[in-house]
Amino acid sequence: MARVCELTGKRPITGNKVSHSNRKTKRWFKPNLQKKKFYIPEDDMWVEVKIATSAIRTINKKGISAYLRDLAR
Repeated sequence: MARVCELTGKRPITGNKVSHSNRKTKRWFKPNLQKKKFYIPEDDMWVEVKIATSAIRTINKKGISAYLRDLAR
């Protein structure tokens, strides 16, 4: 299963792990993904998505309908 947010498209990126002695080794920065169920009242249905926690915070603030409307633009 891919580590990609279904709504925002966030995916893992690479960078450097920097030690105290300033040595650099490659590492991955993975998004914080969670499975979450949302109820969409317009369609009268529940939808389960794999979503980043930053998107969950935005949905809690705006509401699922407004968030999906903004994504469509």
